[in-house]
Amino acid sequence: MPKSRREFLVSSAALLGANAGTAQSATKRSKHAISLPSSSPPAFGTATGVGPEVTAATFAEAEKLMRVQMSAGECAQAAQNWRESMASNYERRTGPRKVDLEPGLAPYSRWNPVLSGPGPTSRRNEFVVSGRDPGPLPASDTDIAFAPLWKLARWVQSRQLHSERLAGLYLQRIQTWDPRLKSVITITRDLALEQARAADREIAAGRYRGPLHGIPWGGKDLLDTAGIRTTYGAEPFKDRVPMEDAAVVRRLHEAGAVLIAKLSMGALALNDIWFGGQTMNPWLLEEGSGGSSAGPGAATAAGLVGFSIGSETEGSIVDPSTRCGVCGLRPTFGRVPRTGAMTLCWSLDKLGPIARSVEDTLLVLQAISGPDPGDLSSVPSVLDFDARAGVSGLRVGYFPHWQREATDVDRHAVQQLRSLGLEVVEVSLPDWPFDSLNTILFAESAAAFEELTLSGRVDQLRVQTPDAWPNTFRQSRFLSAVDFVQADRFRRAVAQEMAKLFSQVDLLLVPSLRDEMLTIGNFTGYPSLTLRAGFISVAQARSDWAPDPSRPLPHFNPPRRVPHSVTLVGRLFDEGTLGRVGLALEHALGVADERPPGFA
Repeated sequence: MPKSRREFLVSSAALLGANAGTAQSATKRSKHAISLPSSSPPAFGTATGVGPEVTAATFAEAEKLMRVQMSAGECAQAAQNWRESMASNYERRTGPRKVDLEPGLAPYSRWNPVLSGPGPTSRRNEFVVSGRDPGPLPASDTDIAFAPLWKLARWVQSRQLHSERLAGLYLQRIQTWDPRLKSVITITRDLALEQARAADREIAAGRYRGPLHGIPWGGKDLLDTAGIRTTYGAEPFKDRVPMEDAAVVRRLHEAGAVLIAKLSMGALALNDIWFGGQTMNPWLLEEGSGGSSAGPGAATAAGLVGFSIGSETEGSIVDPSTRCGVCGLRPTFGRVPRTGAMTLCWSLDKLGPIARSVEDTLLVLQAISGPDPGDLSSVPSVLDFDARAGVSGLRVGYFPHWQREATDVDRHAVQQLRSLGLEVVEVSLPDWPFDSLNTILFAESAAAFEELTLSGRVDQLRVQTPDAWPNTFRQSRFLSAVDFVQADRFRRAVAQEMAKLFSQVDLLLVPSLRDEMLTIGNFTGYPSLTLRAGFISVAQARSDWAPDPSRPLPHFNPPRRVPHSVTLVGRLFDEGTLGRVGLALEHALGVADERPPGFA
């Protein structure tokens, strides 16, 4: 009669002797050919031993990484059959039957931010612009360059401004000002002029495509562009030239937008240093622009593009938008397809617009929304936005204990919302270790760049500090698979808490760079809108990197004046409400039009 799995393991252990915890015992076990009766079911721990020898001491040291504790006997038992039971799990990577996973292959499991039960609150698909009068075309090229997208669109549509002139204006500004910023990786001059001339011909013939037609834009250099290099800001990819456009690039081409530049990004979407240097903040050239959508933030703030496309995994739109004083919209996870964009984390990456006004971001979002077959997480959605609708009566939540650490600018924004007729409601979330969710970010990013890490090419990256990707990718090899699953379960618990919170309010107002909300909002997929709310003074340059005593950041005396933002967080797929409230708040605050000094 066939033995049960447990009986087989017990008898096998007895056969191999009592000294199971030694390397000698592990070697003996791997050399024994164990014959099974006919029709015996499979049993764990009976495969041919593979991989290097391990001992009880190996597990005793590994305990320090995993923060678990086993007895000496348990360590010995684990070492006894590791090579037969667990080591074969790595064959996909270590061989002999090695399987290379194509970069575009997504995980089988995917995150869905919409919990069971009622779906998105709005089912309308209605888009109404403000219809404001942009006024006459300014005489100054600088005034044109810094104009928000919605004004540029009206001037182009009425043919007061030709797209070719606008493209040439921005190309000249890039040539003049970008050496100070390092926000551009590749200038797409020939393509831009060709697209601009085509836009002028179409508009003259009455074939106007919409508000992006003829508007020059820049894309974060993780968006594939056919025949134009897409570098990920990283040395190993600086000569990479894709064959096809990313879905978002294709949609912007279809909208008639003019691609003028591929913009810088922190290498592999971390912070603001790329292979060409550090992208700087136009408002304070002694500090970086923030990352990883560093180029989109800096170039938009400095009037080098009409608008830009950034990406966010955990703060990469919010951060540079805050530091550079521009408006960034992080869409709901799944609204905008990521086909043809670099993958950092399959369940976290989002693409979104960065512009100079709230309405601009909604105009761009309308053009790039919608599913694409190449992105399994992209879903159909509606965009219910009416720029002329009121906001009175909406409920906005804020966290009182966060406000105690906020600036006067944050507190003033709360008061402005009250004056606009919104009901301000105190809210709270459980005091949980939300940073534990980063187990998912670290594991997914290390998986996305496994080949780069294991081949050693990650060592080519310019930044090799302990808080940079090379070290994090290597460390992540030692994360626990069990903890990854538990983090995934914790993620759902956090999503349930957010759903409870949004059953009480229509949106949230939060300090833009509050760590908890950056983590919570991104891991649960909620949209956010970051907009300039005022100005603060800083006595020291700021950085996304961990402090380095050997490289102290500059101090300023007197302190420097820089823009400061607040962030609205909305319900899933309810970017329209974010836009309405954002427009009203932007108008009430009246600080959106000031330009960084020195870029005129």
